[in-house]
Amino acid sequence: MTLEIWGIASDRLRKTLGQNNFKSWIEPLQFINETGGTAEFSVPTSFFGNYVQQHFGDQILLQICASGLQAQRVSFSVGRADRAILAVNAAQTVSESAKLREIQGAKLDSRFVFDNFVVGKPNELAHAAAKRVAEAGPVTFNPLFLYGGVGLGKTHLMHAIAWQLQSNRPDINVMYLSAEQFMYRFVQSLRERKMMDFKELFRSVDVLMVDDVQFIAGKDSTQEEFFHTFNALVDQNKQIIISADRAPGEIKHLEDRIASRLQCGLVVDLHPTTYELRLGILQSKIGLYQSSYPGIEVRQDVVEFLAHRISANVRVLEGALTRLFAFASLVGREITVEMTQDCLSDILRISDRKVTVEEIQRKVSEHYNIRLSDMLGPKRLRSYARPRQIAMYLCKKLTSRSLPEIGRRFGGRDHTTVMHGVRRIDDLRNQDSQMSDDLDMLRRSLEG
Repeated sequence: MTLEIWGIASDRLRKTLGQNNFKSWIEPLQFINETGGTAEFSVPTSFFGNYVQQHFGDQILLQICASGLQAQRVSFSVGRADRAILAVNAAQTVSESAKLREIQGAKLDSRFVFDNFVVGKPNELAHAAAKRVAEAGPVTFNPLFLYGGVGLGKTHLMHAIAWQLQSNRPDINVMYLSAEQFMYRFVQSLRERKMMDFKELFRSVDVLMVDDVQFIAGKDSTQEEFFHTFNALVDQNKQIIISADRAPGEIKHLEDRIASRLQCGLVVDLHPTTYELRLGILQSKIGLYQSSYPGIEVRQDVVEFLAHRISANVRVLEGALTRLFAFASLVGREITVEMTQDCLSDILRISDRKVTVEEIQRKVSEHYNIRLSDMLGPKRLRSYARPRQIAMYLCKKLTSRSLPEIGRRFGGRDHTTVMHGVRRIDDLRNQDSQMSDDLDMLRRSLEG
């Protein structure tokens, strides 16, 4: 393999893994030689090489092959002159890897870094808070509590924080794990009578990250231990980062004292994605996929169609895109709206909006404490006109009804009246934070 081919592969890896991962783990690699189907690289330490082999070896092999070399394997040697494979110091490497796994608690996804997180109005505060914590500076809010529905980016931000902390501050102990893993370790320690080891492990970390904390609710003994662990770390000024599917006070069967502690720091809601944010996410993902599927293009009308029709969560959106690229590659067809409808028929069926115009009208009138007849009637008072426009806006966004049909459902109004109302609410949403919050809350309640 020539240095030119490694240069091409490096550019592909930068796009695939993100700037942070690339700078920390790929940039320090130095290409040595290629013999017998093995691409060999020089690494600073055995620990570094073992980590790259474990987490990025497959990606490196994939990209050097895609850049023009059919290698079967990659290997790493310590020091530029030392060509020996990492069997040297194997015992030390295994020990260091085990320590790393113990500190992390759970395996991190290399795709979930800040560079790959698309920021929009629904998640900008959560993203900014996560970035601040990842700087590993003085603890300003403790804990950081991220909450929101499935597929809105909580786990992505948690992993991104862990990756950046590990990259910027390799000297600190970071533990990331799910609430279920915390519970499993606790139960295992009780069974094996190793509670002191458990307490020592969790109280010695500098940063504790617990994902999906709602799963410890109702588990009395686990909650008790979590409470004491939490207090011990806060007393030592150690950073705690928590995620859940709802706000602390809304988690059923979570002890009041824990809910109260969790609300002492910064509590941030990741709102449902907007159409604009879904467009941004799709554009970002398409750029990543095209490095693995060269020559496959996705037209703008397809992107807009997906952003409009698949609003459930980002995971469903990404799964749909994966299927489209794989299908286009296998059958050699252009990705059009028609092909998208055929390929994703099952996903689109599930994602079809089931909210009705009547439900929206009733929910909006209840929210603004006005009679439904007044909202649908001819009165133009602002107290009726604004809720009417909001209901029209939600009907346009959450149903497949046409503008003329929506107008007929609102007292026989013309479609231009509906169009004006939708545009007005779109403008106000960007100017008025209260309006934005009302719309998000109504949308969650209608789609929930």
